[in-house]
Amino acid sequence: MLSAYIYWNPSPEIFTIPLIDWPVRWYGFMWALGFILSHFVLSRVYKAEGKKLEDLDNLTLYIILGTIIGARLGHCLFYDAQYYLTHPLDILKIYEGGLASHGGAIGILTAIWLFTKKTKENIWWLLDRIVIVVPLAGMLIRIGNLMNSEIIGKPTTLPFAFIFASVDDLPRHPSQLYEAIYAGLLFVLMAYLWKNKRNNYAPGYLFGLFCVLLFSFRFGIEFLKENQEAFENALPINMGQILSIPFILIGIFLILKRKKVE
Repeated sequence: MLSAYIYWNPSPEIFTIPLIDWPVRWYGFMWALGFILSHFVLSRVYKAEGKKLEDLDNLTLYIILGTIIGARLGHCLFYDAQYYLTHPLDILKIYEGGLASHGGAIGILTAIWLFTKKTKENIWWLLDRIVIVVPLAGMLIRIGNLMNSEIIGKPTTLPFAFIFASVDDLPRHPSQLYEAIYAGLLFVLMAYLWKNKRNNYAPGYLFGLFCVLLFSFRFGIEFLKENQEAFENALPINMGQILSIPFILIGIFLILKRKKVE
């Protein structure tokens, strides 16, 4: 019976660096690859639009810091605030795991705001370009989650269900894979719209569209995922869905407000 499903039990480690006995893990590798590929894609965007690559290098540093700090604080405050507020030094223990995508999104937005305050770059122009690469990085991070057998889906009898051997022997939705595939398609869509339609809409429209498409999917996919923390079981919708709603509303507002070129 179990053979009808996909048995999933990969090692989360790719290899160990011999001299320092340091394991290189899929999750960390996918995070790093996400930043590298995002920088590469944005460099093509900057060249195409006559922007200075030095500005992109500075922006990349802002976004790396914003993503990591925001994702860590998001996990600590959104999912286990009581513990981390009484053990604040444990917030620094990123190596123990615990990063939240909504926190990362807030961190990115904060980093971009700080960057534009310093450089006087138009924030809406920049947000419309950042949304090209965010789903690319998100796709790779979800693949990292899949390799870690984490953020698992609820039990199902679908023939493509995964049995996460390190968790239990139940066939489950490979929710990480669903999100990775969707993010990949969203990357293709946003790249297409930037290349072919960016002059058809006012600045901020593509960012709004991205928010609606990404976070509406995130809201829906949560119904197929196990809750990350026990307290979510008592909520009508889980924390991921609650945090998605403001992004969806902001996206709808921007779509309606910035549909036409002013």
